[in-house]
Amino acid sequence: MGDNKERTTIVLFSGELDKAIAAFIIANGAAAYDHEVTIFFTFWGLNALRKDEPIKLKKGWLESMFAKMMPRGANKLGLSKMNFGGMGPQMIKHVMKKHNALTLPQLIELAQEQRVKLVACTMTMDLLGLQKEELMDKLEYAGVAAYLGDAAEAKVNLFI
Repeated sequence: MGDNKERTTIVLFSGELDKAIAAFIIANGAAAYDHEVTIFFTFWGLNALRKDEPIKLKKGWLESMFAKMMPRGANKLGLSKMNFGGMGPQMIKHVMKKHNALTLPQLIELAQEQRVKLVACTMTMDLLGLQKEELMDKLEYAGVAAYLGDAAEAKVNLFI
């Protein structure tokens, strides 16, 4: 990381659409203000990074069950409130489109274009049985120590 830039870190723990959108809006805003930004994805937050299509991999029974139960990718995340059996996310997406707001996949792409560092937590990947092949491209993989190194140098640290 550069020496004089402001730094922002975000831990995305939540796998809910509204919280992931908020994390990426903040990350993209900070990047637009020339901050060096890291988003550390752990536990359910990793679901935002999953590829939409199923990837055939050898897994144990428990890992296979996690893979089936967790949402696959940014387009499949539910809402933290008013999910309404999956209708809530569709309503939010409709309202966002009506107001020309970027979708979560578009916000993720913009973050990558702005060189936001997207870091998948390797310990959580092991716990949930997620493998690199199941996650989108252009990610970094690290443990909590790497995140803490970034956070120690940041003025803004958020947990979402």
